[in-house]
Order: sequence, then structure tokens, then C-alpha cells
Amino acid sequence: MSNSVGFRSERGPVLIAIMVSTGLVAIDATVVATAVQSIVADVGGFALFPWLFSVYLLAQAVTVPVYAKLADTIGRKPIMLIGIGLFLAGSILCGVAWSMPALIVFRAVQGLGAGAVQPMSITIMGDIYSVAERAKAQGYVASVWAASSVIGPTLGGLFSQFVSWRWIFFVNVPLCVVAVLLIARSFHERLEPRRHRIDVAGAVLLTLALTALVLGVLEGGVGWAWDSAPSIAAFALGAALLVGFVLAERRAAEPVLPLWVLSRRLLLTTALLSLGVGVALIGLTSYVPAYLETTLGAPPLAAGFALAFLTLGWPIAASLSGRLVYLRWGFRTAAILGTSIAFVGGAVLAGIAGTPNIVGVGAACFVVGLGMGLVATPSLIAAQSSVPWNERGVVTGANMFARSVGSAVGVAIFGAVANGVLAAHGADESSPGGMVAAGGAVFLGVAIVALGCVVASVVMPRTDLHRPAEPAAVDAVTPER
Repeated sequence: MSNSVGFRSERGPVLIAIMVSTGLVAIDATVVATAVQSIVADVGGFALFPWLFSVYLLAQAVTVPVYAKLADTIGRKPIMLIGIGLFLAGSILCGVAWSMPALIVFRAVQGLGAGAVQPMSITIMGDIYSVAERAKAQGYVASVWAASSVIGPTLGGLFSQFVSWRWIFFVNVPLCVVAVLLIARSFHERLEPRRHRIDVAGAVLLTLALTALVLGVLEGGVGWAWDSAPSIAAFALGAALLVGFVLAERRAAEPVLPLWVLSRRLLLTTALLSLGVGVALIGLTSYVPAYLETTLGAPPLAAGFALAFLTLGWPIAASLSGRLVYLRWGFRTAAILGTSIAFVGGAVLAGIAGTPNIVGVGAACFVVGLGMGLVATPSLIAAQSSVPWNERGVVTGANMFARSVGSAVGVAIFGAVANGVLAAHGADESSPGGMVAAGGAVFLGVAIVALGCVVASVVMPRTDLHRPAEPAAVDAVTPER
């Protein structure tokens, strides 16, 4: 097989299929955020809106390790098609939702699909491209995020402002159809099926534990007092279930989240970086549009463009990070630089929150995105390249799981912070003064998380970037000739 990377190579059709599939998740990452105010105005439930993000990310997070195991059993392709199908069904249901609780439930269905699409795309990339080739191939995938960073907020703003927020979900339908056709026609794999024991107990315990913790954080100070019996019960139940999950994983033949991943310093630090990236990203994605729309009266389209600078800076840095990582600096140095840049952007954003300015917010978001782009992809590749092929799926799943958990728990924490600040000011989500204070608190939290990522980068071990690159797993997964 040719080692070239691009659309005209033998692996070109698979690359295109991966890019379209990635586009599904990439557009959905920003299109919902710009429509929050319109959704709330139609179906109500501002206090519940963080669940639109949390339940999606929670469903995505807890299913990633399960999908990773199933992919080793029946192949990447069936899991990818199942994921796109669930995402399609969830999108249609979200578009016809009649209330905030119904919309939250249907977002969970979307999350079940996204839990397969994103990690399978990354795993397939790891299978068909060597470590050295991934530096170039990631530029193509980064271009999807770059385009989606403009398309997502623009579509969300346009639909919310001129048509209906429901179309932000219906627009996924043609994309899902195209993705299914491309995957079905272009991607073919030769796999020797192996029997695996799916860790059902671990998956259930993890799902229930995270649900209880997110429930406690989101409802604390809103649905009930922090020191009330329901609050204490939610956190106690979550902690007990986490302990049960750890015990179950120690006994499981094939644990859904192998504990050895956390025993290796490189894998642990890259997982912590992914966790921080997830928290910071969701903090800005979920609150920048609402902050600008309320404090400045900005239309959804303008607020969406400000958020676009965050997701535009990310792929720009990600497309350059391959050269910087492999040829010049190394993973650790790139991570330190990236997290430091993100911290500066977050600190600036927190500093200007008291004087809302759409240009300043957009510029600060762009800086944060640049920093995150130097961290997210290189840290994942560092983790993948440190293990043999038979451990790559597990490591990729664990890394993506950490980011999804960070986002799911992060949006819950930021939601609790925002609701608490609004309550302290005797205001609600429609008060410009209250939203200034709430937004400032969230942005400060993003800066603190970025600072924590700087610390994780500093303790990240150095890796040898000059060893011969491993060959792509072309014997296991190959496109049709």
C-alpha cells in the first residue's frame, strides 16, 4: 500500500469518510450553544439547559469504552454505522421535542451515537496511518473542525434568528446519510473475530456513578439546598458507586476502563490533559453565546461568530502541531506551550468579563483555541504511540473518555456556579448584570482549569520521537482496492 496521505491515495476514500463522520460531531459541538436562548424562549427551562450538554456528553463518555471493546469483536465499520444511525435518530427526535425534559432525553440518544462516531474515527486513523503519517493526516481532520467552527455557529445563529432552532437538529439528517454511504462503500476491513467479554457491570456502575454526581452538582443550590438530604444522598451514592466501579474493574476479565491505564505516567498525564480540555471547552462553548446575547443584546448569529473564534483557533494550531511535535519540540514541550497559551486566553477573558465586548471575547476565545489545539491532538498521539497496536483502541478510548467526562462534569459544575451567582445577585438569566457576574465566574473557572493543565504538562514524561515509526495496521484494516 502506498504511504501517501491525501484524497488521491488508496486510503483517500476512507479519509474522506472519516472527515464527513467527524463533521457530524464537530458541527454539533457548536450549533446547539448558539441556540440556547431561542430554545429556552420556546420550551422554557433555563435552569435545566446545562443538561442539554451534560446528558449528551455523559451518554457519549460512558459508551466510548464499550464501543471500543465491541469494535475489537465485530470490527470498526459496524460500530461506526450503528453510531451514525443513533445520531440520526437522536437528531430527528430533538427536532420534534415538545419540552426541555423531552429534548434532554433525545440529546442522550444523540450522545449514544456520538460515543461511537468520534472514537471510531480516531481509531481508524490510528489503524491505517503510521505515527509519522498521522502528523499530516490530522491536518485534514483539523480542516473539518476549522470549517465546522464557522458553519456550526453560523447555522445555529441563522436558524435560531430567522427560521427555528429545530433546524439545528434536522440539518444533521443529510450529513448522516452521506456519512453512512461513504463508510459503507469506501471502508472495508479484514478482521479475525475474537471473543471478548463485555464488562456490563463496570459500564452500568460507571454510568450510574457519573449520573448521580452530575445530578448532585446541577441540582445543588437550584432544585435543593447544597446541605440538604437529596444533595448529600446524590454525592454519597455517586462516591459509593465509583468505589464499586473500581472494585468491579479489578475483578473483570476485560474491564471497560482498565486501571493499568492510570498506572503509567504518560497515559495518566495525557488523560488529565484531555479531562482539562473537555472542561475548558464546554465552559466556553455553553456560556459565551448566552453571555453575549444577554449582556450586549447580541443576536444569535453575532454570538455564534464570537464562539467560532474558539473552534477556529483550535484546528489552526492542530494542523501545525504535527510539524512542531514530530520535527522540533516533542510532545511535552508542545503541551506546556499550548496549556500556557490557553491559560493566558482564559485569564484575559475573565478579566474583560465585567465590560462585555464581542471583539474582545472573540479574540480571547481564539487564543484559548490556539492553546488547546497544541494540546489535544498531540497528547492523544503521544498516548497512542506509547503502546502496541493491541492496546491502542483501549488507550484511545480512555483518552476520549477522559475528555467526555471532563465536559459532562464541567458543564454541570459551571452550571451550578452560574446558577449560584445569579441567585446571589437576585437575578435570573435575562438580567444583563447577573449574566455579567455569572459569565465572569465561569470564565475564571476556565482559566483555573487551564492553569491545572499547565501543571499536568510539566509533569508529563518526555517521549522518544526519533525511534522508527510503527507501520500502519494495513493488514487489519484496508480500504477497498
